[in-house]
Amino acid sequence: MKAVNTISKFYLRRKDLRNNSTPQEILLWSRIKNYKLGFKFRRQHSIGGYVADFYCTSEKLIIEIDGSQHFNNDGVEYDNNRTKFFEGLGIRVLRFTNTEINNNMSGVLLKIEKELITPSP
Repeated sequence: MKAVNTISKFYLRRKDLRNNSTPQEILLWSRIKNYKLGFKFRRQHSIGGYVADFYCTSEKLIIEIDGSQHFNNDGVEYDNNRTKFFEGLGIRVLRFTNTEINNNMSGVLLKIEKELITPSP
């Protein structure tokens, strides 16, 4: 089977994304890293030709944070294609907006916790 995770050619892109995280990514990462929700998450993890914001390998769960660039026609189509690709691999995708991270972190964390305790399909 062809490898789809942590492909080495995306190493520099993943590193750049980690070094230039958005404030919302930094905030959410501070709440989910080091097993704070009982599960290990990876930050800027490549799967196929895509880089997921956060990925829990054991639960096959991706968390994406969407800024304004995700809401134009190209962004919506790109995100839909990404989600279909991930779901084709049996990976669930949770999406949150920057506004949700900024204004409702407790609600975001509750949704993530609920998804983590729901068995993968």
